[in-house]
Amino acid sequence: MDGKSSNDRIILGIDPGTNVMGYAVLRCPLLLTRKGAVVPLTIGALKMKKTDSHYLRLKQIHDKVLELITEYLPDELAIESPFFGINVTSVVKLCRAQGAAMTAALDRDIPISEYPPARVKSAITGNGRAAKEQVSAMVRRILHFEDSQNVPLDATDALAIALCHYYETSKGLPSGAFGHGSSRSGGGRKSASSSWEKFAENNKNRIHKQ
Repeated sequence: MDGKSSNDRIILGIDPGTNVMGYAVLRCPLLLTRKGAVVPLTIGALKMKKTDSHYLRLKQIHDKVLELITEYLPDELAIESPFFGINVTSVVKLCRAQGAAMTAALDRDIPISEYPPARVKSAITGNGRAAKEQVSAMVRRILHFEDSQNVPLDATDALAIALCHYYETSKGLPSGAFGHGSSRSGGGRKSASSSWEKFAENNKNRIHKQ
């Protein structure tokens, strides 16, 4: 893992689910005004091992998030809040999955921020009703990684959640400065591009599809 300086933030993004959990870890400058790259340290999707036990799946979620925290030492956890337009049973399971991830963060005293799906989509694409594929395409554009990198949609959703949190909590430039055409973001975008390409080429084993 690349070293972290005092001017960096490490953000862990989680897209909770009981079948697949997307995750991403970003290293970011403290403020958007500071020149520097937003660098993905790892990105992937945890596919729950085949089991009929909902409780064992929750343990898998907790253990994976704790593993990520132990390895990358994030400063913050950004997680998607449940979408209540689905049936009650699914909402209950999703809330439990979210809680399992949160518990891992709380175990290590890591601050937690929740974002509704529409807010994440709006922050990344400008459209709160964007499809997963649109979110993925915009995340790829912001960080300039190629379509040939076969990253699951749940993973790019987690990356979008982490980026959304960064935009929302960095007040140096308008939200979405890296992706929405700010003239002051050019250096960061170029740096992010080269950083991702270098990362993807040298760390193929850290783009996970479990």
